[in-house]
Amino acid sequence: MNDTPLWLLFSVLALLLTISAFFSGSETGMMSINRYRLKHLAKKHRGARRVNRLLRRPDRLIGVILIGNNLANNFAAIVAAAIAVKLYGQGAEIAAGVVLTIVMLIVAEVTPKTIAALHPERIAFPASYLLKPLLKLLYPAVWLVNHASNGILRLFGINPENVQSDALSKDELRTVVDESSDAGATEHQGMLINILDLEKVTVNDIMVPRNEIVGLNLEEDIETLVDQIVATEYTRLPIFEGDINSVTGFLHMRRVNRLLRRGESALTKEAIKRFAREPYFVPESTPLHLQLVNFQKNKRRIALVVDEYGEILGLVTLEDILEEIVGKFTTNYAEDEQDIVAHPDRSYTIDASINIRDINKAIHWHLPTDGPKTLNGLLLEKLEHIPEGNVCLEFAGYRFETLALSDKMIDSVLARRLPRAPVAPDKD
Repeated sequence: MNDTPLWLLFSVLALLLTISAFFSGSETGMMSINRYRLKHLAKKHRGARRVNRLLRRPDRLIGVILIGNNLANNFAAIVAAAIAVKLYGQGAEIAAGVVLTIVMLIVAEVTPKTIAALHPERIAFPASYLLKPLLKLLYPAVWLVNHASNGILRLFGINPENVQSDALSKDELRTVVDESSDAGATEHQGMLINILDLEKVTVNDIMVPRNEIVGLNLEEDIETLVDQIVATEYTRLPIFEGDINSVTGFLHMRRVNRLLRRGESALTKEAIKRFAREPYFVPESTPLHLQLVNFQKNKRRIALVVDEYGEILGLVTLEDILEEIVGKFTTNYAEDEQDIVAHPDRSYTIDASINIRDINKAIHWHLPTDGPKTLNGLLLEKLEHIPEGNVCLEFAGYRFETLALSDKMIDSVLARRLPRAPVAPDKD
């Protein structure tokens, strides 16, 4: 290279540094690109489809990038040494190597890789136009390098064929939803997270308890049953004889209307039985996501929850599960009084029959939910007896003072959160 003009050597060196920067930025851009966004863009963007195809074999892609990068760097070192000798004579090669290393780190490594990490799509998509033909052109060298590399990996007990799946776990998907960049989609995020949490909740957690089930007792006289049907705000009512465990079916109010069109005398107990649909039972431990599928599969909207002995524990509806996802969207006219009443001193008067999960969601507390489902059940478990008079107790960072008692349960309490008590995350 002694006869080569300096301007040409500098031009070649600049070209080699540019090539090195291209391969460095391409590597970072390809490896940093969001795979899920890439799959979405691949539906309508040709560059995204090319990148997606290249990333199916990352070993080949990395192989062609590193071959190109190393060739450019090695030739750049040779040209830099030639420039140094031409300018300063023999012995200047070491100084040229130091200067080239600094220049290469800045120009061909850090800068392009930083740009590619910040804007992977802007780098990866255009780069794919050159990387794809280069992969075909250099395939023999890439094949040789990959086989040699895979052989070394196997010596260390690593199987290069075991590629980690891109599939997200539920916790990872929850994090993706939480980190969504759409500032206006808070409610949608909450619904998506609630869907992911359905498998953590069972029908036992959201059911209407047995003592609150409203139904038609066929041992009552027909006039009482008619009054109850006319006054009800529910669409379906369970039919039973004497006790809810002797349930015979569910009566849809739409079918009652057909009977009433024939005259009130047509509404008899036999007609109610005949028009009722057979009961549908589900185990208490059924997760909500599975029960939602079962409702759809069986074309049902209401079910009775039973324990392992077949005793009826409560009632669950499709609307109850949907409300776990979207929040309350219906009004129960039978619930005129509030179950939780807030006071200025940050205490609450709470109906003790309310579900603990409803308390946690309503006022962002963190009462334990792995035992009794109602506040009454939780307090009685801690007291280990039914109190004869009003009592006060503290546990889990909360203070409860009973306000009203009955022979079998605690009716209402005054509750407050103590300092440093755990606070439930706000899903809203």
